[in-house]
Amino acid sequence: MSQITSSSQRRSSRMFHKMRMQAQGRAHNGKKFRETCETLVVNGHGGLLILKHEIDDGAMLVLTHPETLEEQECRVVFVGEINDRGQRVGVEFLTPAPHFWGLEFVEPSVGGSAV
Repeated sequence: MSQITSSSQRRSSRMFHKMRMQAQGRAHNGKKFRETCETLVVNGHGGLLILKHEIDDGAMLVLTHPETLEEQECRVVFVGEINDRGQRVGVEFLTPAPHFWGLEFVEPSVGGSAV
């Protein structure tokens, strides 16, 4: 009998959380930009945003929290299709920042049973 193991275990739990924040970086055309974007899903290691500017996978961004003005450097790890709202962009913080979003995340259980 074979066991199935999941290689996609998350380092921290995800939460659907919509908030506006500032993002700055370089767009696909190489020009610097700063825009107000919106989060869709967040976790202690990054999140999923909607950006108006087209951006490349692997690009660097700086996110600024609107209330605390804390800045967090991150790398683009996912680029979705462009639609009328913008482009879905997955980002990963360069260093974990579980308190950046102002939320408490439940850490995934260690040693859970295999399905």
